[in-house]
Amino acid sequence: MSLSETDLRAAVAREMPGVRADLERLVRIPGIAFEGFDHSHVERSAEAVAELLRGCGLDTQIVRRGGQPAVIGHRAAPEGAPTVLLYAHHDVQPVGDPALWSSDPFEPVERDGRLYGRGAADDKAGVMAHVAALRAFGDQLPVGVVVFVEGEEEYGSDSLDAILEEFREVLRSDVIVIADSGNWDIGQPALTTSLRGLVNLFAEVKVLKSAVHSGMFGGPVPDALTTLARLLATLHDESGEVAVDGLIGREGASVDYPADRFRHEAGMLDGVELVGKGSITDRIWTKPSISVLGIDAPRTFEAANALQPTAKAKIGVRLAPGDDPKSAYAAIRAHLEKHVPWGAHVEVTLESDGSPCVIDATGPAYDAARAAFRSAWDGTEPVDMGVGGSIPFIATFQDLFPQAAILVTGVEDPYSGAHGPDESLHLGEFERVCVAEAFLLQNVAATLTR
Repeated sequence: MSLSETDLRAAVAREMPGVRADLERLVRIPGIAFEGFDHSHVERSAEAVAELLRGCGLDTQIVRRGGQPAVIGHRAAPEGAPTVLLYAHHDVQPVGDPALWSSDPFEPVERDGRLYGRGAADDKAGVMAHVAALRAFGDQLPVGVVVFVEGEEEYGSDSLDAILEEFREVLRSDVIVIADSGNWDIGQPALTTSLRGLVNLFAEVKVLKSAVHSGMFGGPVPDALTTLARLLATLHDESGEVAVDGLIGREGASVDYPADRFRHEAGMLDGVELVGKGSITDRIWTKPSISVLGIDAPRTFEAANALQPTAKAKIGVRLAPGDDPKSAYAAIRAHLEKHVPWGAHVEVTLESDGSPCVIDATGPAYDAARAAFRSAWDGTEPVDMGVGGSIPFIATFQDLFPQAAILVTGVEDPYSGAHGPDESLHLGEFERVCVAEAFLLQNVAATLTR
């Protein structure tokens, strides 16, 4: 027997204090899957998630296939009802310089209605949104569920393909909810329907066998840092548009993103100009971008009066939907090899890549999601939005489960600061997300039950 919307709202509200307490417990676990960090914390995080899923009555196991532990929980569907896969990840980004945080990254703190801490939004709140919906239904869950919580999404999901392939039948479902994105604004829900792809690479230039005296040889001999700077400058034209031949881009994003709002949300300094051409949403959703993410070079306080023989940059490229990571990498490598100045040697190596995706968000499951959002946000119409970031494994889900409707949702808002210092979760919006997921499961059951 289905629960009324009033009953479901009341059930979620009843569960929220416990959900928040468990979210804070997860945030206190520094589960970072990157190399060089203590991975015992990722193990602790997986165990904590498994405990939460078992508490929801799910048959739960921790799995790993060469990487960090993922958690899979399963509860069979009632007769004739559909099965919904609920995805999130329990690992988090490194915190960077702790001095840039206003409080301990792994001690959750509430300020002005927001919960601060690494992973508070991305993506431990995604885990807890699933748990909140399951707790609200209790024994009256109207659909089958598979909860899949990954343990190395932030580090590149290296073992994900192997897990998905081995557990394909366990994970097979009618609807897939990926709670790793966000909403258009506070008070404005959204479905994410496109994401850019990703190519991360290194470019290293070499000009000398070893460092030499800058006075004795400076002038005729180029130094590696100047050479690298000139090479990196060729990646954009004077307006800031990407200048690499062979990358795909298009215009025509349907959502307006006012420039002043974008500047505010990005934290741009006064006087700094936006670069590129076209609408803001075109520039972050449907066109490629290239950013220099880091440079290996002597720090200024320890730099000698010497010409550097080598310099290395990490370059991050976001690919527009429709592009291919392999051909994009080839195009960027060819550009760098062609434009390296002064005959310097350049070596280009790939770090990682991932495919962009576009979701055809039409059909009964998407109608069920939009109706759930409208109800949870008191009649506000949800937005179909793109995301400039990347979730490459969505393309893998599309390939493995072509019949499933993939719904990309999330808990973040423009002020969440995911991946940066002072990451935070808007607690009022979080409760709406939990209510929306409960409504979604009920709507999917009503729509797809045979």
